[in-house]
Amino acid sequence: MTLNQLLEIQKIIHSDPQIMSGEPVFVGSRVPLQTLFDYLEEEGGLTEFINDFPYLKTQTMKVLENVARLMIDQQRCA
Repeated sequence: MTLNQLLEIQKIIHSDPQIMSGEPVFVGSRVPLQTLFDYLEEEGGLTEFINDFPYLKTQTMKVLENVARLMIDQQRCA
């Protein structure tokens, strides 16, 4: 299962052609999931993302938790 599929099942993100041309966004917002990953690549990282989008703090933690679980699963299977 991909990260996006997992996050959609958990209702953390969704895709709708009417919202951001179907790009996966956090439920209840127009903030693309990719925006979180873009922030994580920058110097300000997670702190800056949470400061800019405080209403997404819980969803952000769930995304990071799922990323960690997928990474752990991959390591176990390697």
